Amino acid sequence: MERTNSLPLVRRWRTPAPVDRSAWFPGRLIGGAALVAGPLVWWTGLLLRYLGLHSGTFSAEQLAAFARQPFAAPSQLAAYLANPALVTAGYACFAAGALLLCPAFATLARIVAARAPALACWGGTLLILGLFARLYDAGADQAAFHLAASQGLGRATDFVLGNYPGISYGPWRVAVVASACRYLGMALLAIGAFRSGAFGTGRCLILLWSGTLWGGVLKAANLADLFEYGALALVLVPLGVLVLRDRVAEPDPAEPLRILSW
Repeated sequence: MERTNSLPLVRRWRTPAPVDRSAWFPGRLIGGAALVAGPLVWWTGLLLRYLGLHSGTFSAEQLAAFARQPFAAPSQLAAYLANPALVTAGYACFAAGALLLCPAFATLARIVAARAPALACWGGTLLILGLFARLYDAGADQAAFHLAASQGLGRATDFVLGNYPGISYGPWRVAVVASACRYLGMALLAIGAFRSGAFGTGRCLILLWSGTLWGGVLKAANLADLFEYGALALVLVPLGVLVLRDRVAEPDPAEPLRILSW
């Protein structure tokens, strides 16, 4: 009688291929490019938002009246109606900068993780969650601008100010909680960058400073914000160039940490 082959009762699993340790998320090209472009695009957004209010459209008396307001929403809505293209470009670049900074900070967290894995993991995760909240703010900003264009400055301002907590905090306060994560996230990542030897005290202090940038809907940019994120670009852009060139030096565990260093 002819014998037939039967399927084995036990399935044989193939041995998984070895993991390529040179491959990492988001990768050298994406991570390096994000470290270079992210802070520059973000800074450009802040500059355009500042110019939307201080480009000569409004008189000194009008600017003083805006400054006396408890919220920046009236000034931002007025700036949009006076120069919609410039203000839209500023808010768009600001949102794009937040997106680009997500892989940028993920790359920085990977570098920090070489000697401070826990700080890199928690700091990078919380910081990126805070950046996600910027996209919610961008959607609320755009809705408020269209409301001003269709209903007029007075009605739009009254509506936004009368409903600002609900608009800014988001459903179940998810957006405001995510936004608050960036404070702790930046602090943890800065401490990790120092402990790992990736950054000295100077660059770590700049990281901490950049984590204090306002969050929320219809916020005005000022000169201090431009200096703040210009300084962040001085920290992240050179690191991005090193990542692109694959020249990031491995930290030396035997090298002592110096209190005063760049």
